[in-house]
Amino acid sequence: MVLQNIWFFLWGLLWAIFFMTDGFVFGMGTMYPFLGKTEEEKRIMINSVGPLWDGNEVWLITAGGVTFAAFPDVYATMFSTLYTPLMLILFALILRGVSFEFRGKVDSPKWKRVWDTTIFIGNFAPALLFGVAFANIFQGIPFDENGIFQGTLITLLNPYGLIGGVVFVLMFIVHGSLWLAIKTEGDLQARAIQTGKRLWPVMVGAIVVCLIASAVFTDLYDNYLANPVLFLILVLAVAGLLGIKVFMGKEAWFKAWGCSCLSIVGVTFFGVAGLFPRLYPSSINADLSLTAHNASSSPLTLKIMLVVVVIFIPIVLAYQTWAYKLFSDKVTEEDLSHEEAY
Repeated sequence: MVLQNIWFFLWGLLWAIFFMTDGFVFGMGTMYPFLGKTEEEKRIMINSVGPLWDGNEVWLITAGGVTFAAFPDVYATMFSTLYTPLMLILFALILRGVSFEFRGKVDSPKWKRVWDTTIFIGNFAPALLFGVAFANIFQGIPFDENGIFQGTLITLLNPYGLIGGVVFVLMFIVHGSLWLAIKTEGDLQARAIQTGKRLWPVMVGAIVVCLIASAVFTDLYDNYLANPVLFLILVLAVAGLLGIKVFMGKEAWFKAWGCSCLSIVGVTFFGVAGLFPRLYPSSINADLSLTAHNASSSPLTLKIMLVVVVIFIPIVLAYQTWAYKLFSDKVTEEDLSHEEAY
C-alpha cells in the first residue's frame, strides 16, 4: 500500500509540474492574437517560448506514462471514457507544434494569418480542455462496471467542468503574461504586464468560485475535514496568489512568475489531495471508482518504476534547469535575425 500511495503522489506531482511548465506556453498562445500587434512582436512572443515548449512536453508524456504503467486500469478507463476531449487535446498540441514551425516558412500575410489562428487554437483548447477534464475527474465520471462512459462530450461540459476550464485558462494567461514580462521589453512587455494585473483579480475570483463549487458538486473536502493538515495545500495556493500580486507591484517579474508556479501546483494538488486514494471516481456508483489501491500494477512493477524515477527525474530536472538558465535573456528584435529563430 505504501508503494501505491507514493505513486499516487508522483502521479499528481507530474501533472502539476506539466501545468506549471507548459502553462505559460498555453497562456502566451492564448494571448498571442491580442498582444502581438506587429510581425516583430508576434515573433518575439513565439521565440520567448521557442527553446522550451517542446521540453515541457516531457512532463505530459511522463504523466501519461506513469498512468499507463503504474495504474493501467485507470489509463484504460480514462482513455475510453474521456476519449473525445483527450484526442482533441492531442490534436491541438500537434497543431501547436506544427504552427510554431510552419508559420515562418512562407513570407505571405495570408499564410501567417492561418498559422496565427492555429497557434491560438493549439494553446487555448488544451488549456480549457485540461481544466474541464480534471474538474470532471474531481466530481466523478459517469462510467459503469464495464468501464463504459454513460454520456457524451456535452455531459462533460457541465457547470463544474466549465468552471474548472475557466480557472485553468485564467491561471495560464496570468502565468504567460508574467513570462512575457520577464522575456520581453517595450510596448509588448507593457501590454503583458497590464494583462496580468487586470486578470489577476478575475483569476482569484474564479478560483474562489471553484472552491465553493467544489463543496457543492464534489466530495473533495471530505479528506480535508478528516485530515485538517491538508488545508496547508490551500495555504500554499493562497500564498502563491498573494505573492503574484505583491511581486507584480514591485515589478519583480521572475519572483511573481515563481509564485504563479506555486499557485498552479497548489490548485492542482487541492484536487489531487481531495481525491485520494481515488484516481478515477465513478459518479454512477462509488464502488466502481478506480483507486491507487485497486487499480495499480504489481508491487514489483512499482518498485522497478520507482528506481527508474529516482534516477531519471533528477536528470530531467537538471536538463530543464540548464535550458531555462541558458535561454533566460530577454528576446529582442536583434535575436529574430538569427537563423534558428522562429
